[in-house]
Amino acid sequence: MKYLAKFFKYKPDGGTKSDRWLMGIIVVLALFGVLMVYDSSVAIAIRDFGDQYYYAREQLKWLLLGMIALVTLSRVDYRLWRQFALPSILVTMALLVAVFIPGFGVRALGAHRWLNFGVFILQPAELAKLVLVLYLAAWFSAREKDRFGAFLLLCGIIFGLVIIEPDLGTGIVIICTALIMYFLSGAPIRHFAFLLPILIIGVTILAVTSPYRFRRLTTFLDTKSDPLGASYQIRQVLLSLGSGGLTGIGIGKSRQKYEYLPESNTDSIFAIIGEETGFVGATLVVMVYAFFVWRIFWVGSQVANSFGKLFAFGIGAWVGVQSILNIGAMTALLPLTGIPLPLLSYGGSSLVILLAASGIVLNISKHRS
Repeated sequence: MKYLAKFFKYKPDGGTKSDRWLMGIIVVLALFGVLMVYDSSVAIAIRDFGDQYYYAREQLKWLLLGMIALVTLSRVDYRLWRQFALPSILVTMALLVAVFIPGFGVRALGAHRWLNFGVFILQPAELAKLVLVLYLAAWFSAREKDRFGAFLLLCGIIFGLVIIEPDLGTGIVIICTALIMYFLSGAPIRHFAFLLPILIIGVTILAVTSPYRFRRLTTFLDTKSDPLGASYQIRQVLLSLGSGGLTGIGIGKSRQKYEYLPESNTDSIFAIIGEETGFVGATLVVMVYAFFVWRIFWVGSQVANSFGKLFAFGIGAWVGVQSILNIGAMTALLPLTGIPLPLLSYGGSSLVILLAASGIVLNISKHRS
């Protein structure tokens, strides 16, 4: 009981309340996400389950679970997570390996990305995003010298385990988040001069050596190639956005959601938003994400504790990178990567873990000076 009392006790360094702006953004995005998941999944829910509310109901369940995690973690002193950094990263690595265990790991669409715990299914790569941020924040705040080699080894292991699932999009999010944290921790610029070309060459090799990834890359370079095959999704995405015009055709009136647009309730949900709310609505969503990320970084900048600062920066980088990759792909500015839009796309692991991370940021905001 004494341990639990200590665990849920926090001692603010100045502020006494969670950041209300941040909380408001999280709630608005999450609720809008449930609405858009329902809207974008009506046709496929009827096709797959005979129930138009199936995906929305599942998303709402995960939202409630995620909000419980958010409220709980917002009351837990973030500094106590530091002692769990090492065991958490080791457990996460084990889970990333476990996806290949027959009967425990779940294989779908040619990928091993999920674990079946009976009562729920977990995507360990989503957990890896949060756990790696925690570990790097704890490690970098210790001001350890000569950490470059160890940093490369750790990131290489995590990235490698995610890539062989395969899941290049999530791997890129993880690597970019780690590099941003490394830079913000005060690493020498020469390290980035060394890492950047290696990263570009490595991702390029991974793209061209996989037939599936190579097709996505070629369709990014030429969206007119193979219109009924590899470039079908991006062409339908652009058709959705173009159909929306300035103000959209109206919420609930999307035509592309009727099985024309692949992944309409997950990776491509931004295209449905653009179709129904137009350029104005899509731009507003982008601005909300920009403010969301800025606010997380602002919270980190207000904390004197280096662990809390890096923890918040890492979560902000994760949300920012993932949002850019998803929206960039939906607007044909980047290749399709198959990653969800934070808080909006359908998916239990992504939603619950990101809401849990948001709860940690809210607790960090209580300690702002």
